[in-house]
Amino acid sequence: MASAAVDNPRCERCLFRDCLCAAIPRVATRTQIVIVRHQSERHRSSNTGRLAHAALPNSVLVDYREPLPPLAGAWLLFPEGEPAHAAPEPPPRQLIVLDATWSQARRMYRKLGALRGLPVLRLPDAAMPEARLRESPAPGRVSTIEAIARALRLVEGDAVAASLEALFALAVARAAASGRNIQPG
Repeated sequence: MASAAVDNPRCERCLFRDCLCAAIPRVATRTQIVIVRHQSERHRSSNTGRLAHAALPNSVLVDYREPLPPLAGAWLLFPEGEPAHAAPEPPPRQLIVLDATWSQARRMYRKLGALRGLPVLRLPDAAMPEARLRESPAPGRVSTIEAIARALRLVEGDAVAASLEALFALAVARAAASGRNIQPG
């Protein structure tokens, strides 16, 4: 008797058993998104940085400890400092996003010298969706794709954010349909 994993292997691109690739939109942005992924996220199907990168042609996915691309006009998206309620002026040309668990992201922030001195864009806390791929460690802490969507809403408007939020909702729905334990929002 074959196992379910053999009968329904994960997609190599999106890592979901019920492949999301055909539903991933192409979301054009002025802002380049630089996703710095922790090595433990590389093979997790709950990693939403991968989905964001697949949807954003103007994005770069860099594994932690690899050199970062040149950071010109870059801002770090991180929950530190005062929340921004309006887009910075001038708007960021790049947003650096740490793609990791919250404790890993804090360590990455401390260890990545290239991030020192970058202005920090902190998003205001917002309502959480009803379901999540992973448990949130605190109110207002969101997944990578949700953070990117909220930041792009702030600097570029609703259209780009809505497409990424719809992709996240689909990922949660597909994970739930496959029997994965979904976390409440």
